[in-house]
Amino acid sequence: MISHINIGISDFGRAYAFYAKVLPELGLVLKFSEPEKDWAAWVSPQAPRPLFLIAKPFDSGPHQPGNGQMLALQAESRSVVDRVYAAAIAAGAVNEGEPGLRPHYHSHYYGAYFRDLDGNKLCVCCHAAEGTAT
Repeated sequence: MISHINIGISDFGRAYAFYAKVLPELGLVLKFSEPEKDWAAWVSPQAPRPLFLIAKPFDSGPHQPGNGQMLALQAESRSVVDRVYAAAIAAGAVNEGEPGLRPHYHSHYYGAYFRDLDGNKLCVCCHAAEGTAT
């Protein structure tokens, strides 16, 4: 259903350095990086899509994070959620919600929330019971 997701950025080098530390914790690998075009993409090694892209806005205007917009990335386990969150915070992300259960979503929902260096809000979550993988 989803081909790719594009996250707007303002500084390619800074954003690339951030996501190059965070996305491998989810098991994503670099598909391509074209600094001269201000974009890069990561993908699961098991499938060619969806792509997770970072890029400067197509219209060359300044990037602005959306109010109410958030991208949620699924992790295979709670420990992966913890590792991704720790990598993001270590790379300069802003905490928007530490890893933990969110039973108001459902009994096994375990998630963490952060904003990247451009203010984009991301969630990393696991829907499986503790000790199992999704």
